[in-house]
Amino acid sequence: MATTISHSPAETESLGERFGRAAQRGWVVALSGELGAGKTQFVKGLARGLGVTGRVHSPTFTLVNEYGGGRLTLFHLDLYRLETAAQMASAGIEEFLRPDGVAVVEWAERMWEKHRTSNTEHRTSSLKEVKIEIVSETERKIVYDDPGA
Repeated sequence: MATTISHSPAETESLGERFGRAAQRGWVVALSGELGAGKTQFVKGLARGLGVTGRVHSPTFTLVNEYGGGRLTLFHLDLYRLETAAQMASAGIEEFLRPDGVAVVEWAERMWEKHRTSNTEHRTSSLKEVKIEIVSETERKIVYDDPGA
């Protein structure tokens, strides 16, 4: 795990862009952090690194946004509104754990909490974890798996 301090949304996007350039088909990027930590900023950078040109926004109300046009399809999931394993199962979350492209899951810790039995099954080299912690109004501590590993 690597750690960096981001001093701006642009720096957070830059780290996401690095992930996007390194991304491979089948990757699942598990994002965790408080509201306003910068998870969606990270995804915007990741999309740019994949070559996605469309506007990227949080799928809080739609659950999944799909972005094509890049070298890989990006599936952007937001689990904030899902509270139970049954809700996640009925939403079809499992199909995105082996994507034909790259899946980024905001609030991923909710999925791992609800699916502990399958948690180890998905912790392979295709799973990349990114944890964003608010340090101050302008700083974020980002702990992440090296995208090139």
